[in-house]
Amino acid sequence: MDFQGFDKDFNLTGKVAVITGGSSGIGRAISELYSEKGAKVALLDVKDAVDEDATTIDKNNAIGIKTDVTNKISVQKALNKVKDTFGKVDIVVNCAGVALLEKAKDISEEDWDKTIDLNLKGTFLMNQIFGNELIDIGNGGKIINMASQGGIVALDKHIAYNTSKAGIIMMSKVLAMEWAEYNIQVNAISPTVIMTELGKKAWAGEVGENMKEQIPARRFGEPEEVAGVALFLASDAANLITGENIVIDGGYTIQ
Repeated sequence: MDFQGFDKDFNLTGKVAVITGGSSGIGRAISELYSEKGAKVALLDVKDAVDEDATTIDKNNAIGIKTDVTNKISVQKALNKVKDTFGKVDIVVNCAGVALLEKAKDISEEDWDKTIDLNLKGTFLMNQIFGNELIDIGNGGKIINMASQGGIVALDKHIAYNTSKAGIIMMSKVLAMEWAEYNIQVNAISPTVIMTELGKKAWAGEVGENMKEQIPARRFGEPEEVAGVALFLASDAANLITGENIVIDGGYTIQ
């Protein structure tokens, strides 16, 4: 598609965005920012209270759908609900994930399977099912997959997590190549430690201070900083960006 300009306010009015893991953390921050910019948003989450969480964002233009992204039938039902409610899909953001940390020699098969199933398979099913919908609609679209700095560099006790996130980065590249002809842009975002509620607990105290010393910026990130990049990638300003992995890490991976 030829360049047609873009809204310099990054307005998403008229767009429908689907965000997995949308009830909390990075997913919640993205859902709130997209809504603020005019999008209708669908929060997909395993939480029972996901619909209630959505109403706190916007009572009229946000819905919550309890979804197991590792289950193809559940993902398809979520797509059907979004279409029934909003009529279409324009933007898909995959934030659902888990981090079960253990040394490679000690990690259980159960934790390995759970990590790969949710982080990698779940992201793929969302891409495949919602991507096929974007292809069928024929108006292009945006898919944003949440990876991690752990998909680029090795981290202690992160064998399953890093493997899953590296897979997401390559998945995004392959899908970007295959779907460029449909004007669908697929990109990944790779944050450093982000100060969600889980992030604050996991990186409190000395372990967090030691990690910050390894980051040139000497700090962790905030959910809103990731949401800002997700807004850019969802906008028409990013129509020529596809197959990329945008790193938000204060310089950690440049060393």
